[in-house]
Amino acid sequence: MARPKSDRKRDALMAAATRVIAAQGLSAPTAVIAREAGVSNGSLFTYFETKADLFNQLYLELKTEMAAASLDGLPANAPLREQLSRLWSNWMRWAMSAPGKRRAIALLGVSDDITQETQTASHLAMADIAEVLEQARARGPMRDAPMGFVLALMNSLADATTDFMIGDPANAEEHCRAGFGALCRMLGCLCE
Repeated sequence: MARPKSDRKRDALMAAATRVIAAQGLSAPTAVIAREAGVSNGSLFTYFETKADLFNQLYLELKTEMAAASLDGLPANAPLREQLSRLWSNWMRWAMSAPGKRRAIALLGVSDDITQETQTASHLAMADIAEVLEQARARGPMRDAPMGFVLALMNSLADATTDFMIGDPANAEEHCRAGFGALCRMLGCLCE
């Protein structure tokens, strides 16, 4: 009879995978991830059928966490600029506090192992963020650009902003405000 799976072990494997991927990249052996989690390599495959399965579950979990952190306390009835500002500040705070997770998401995001099904699920996890962004761009210069393009620009701006915040923590708030200002100018309709 198979032993029941432990949430604690699964969580340890996910945390270890995040750390190992951030440090060693996607080619890191599963044995290293298992050792980092304090379990046998065989145990890893009790929780994840394949390395690709681990990658997909980890990617979705990290994207869902990032979305939840970004949306935390979002004032639903506030003006759009205030909503977008809160979303941006939350996102930057999460990225600063979780550099390993941020790096793991970036690496997993370009992995051929991430399935279309996982990509679709991650888009659903980010749906509330996309809705705020859609409202923000509706009357601005990006209104006719594909949403994927707008999201890619926003992600690039967020990455650059976070890099400067991490590299210059004494001026992190200034960098965060400057990044948000650039986002507003890109979207156009919020600068009125």
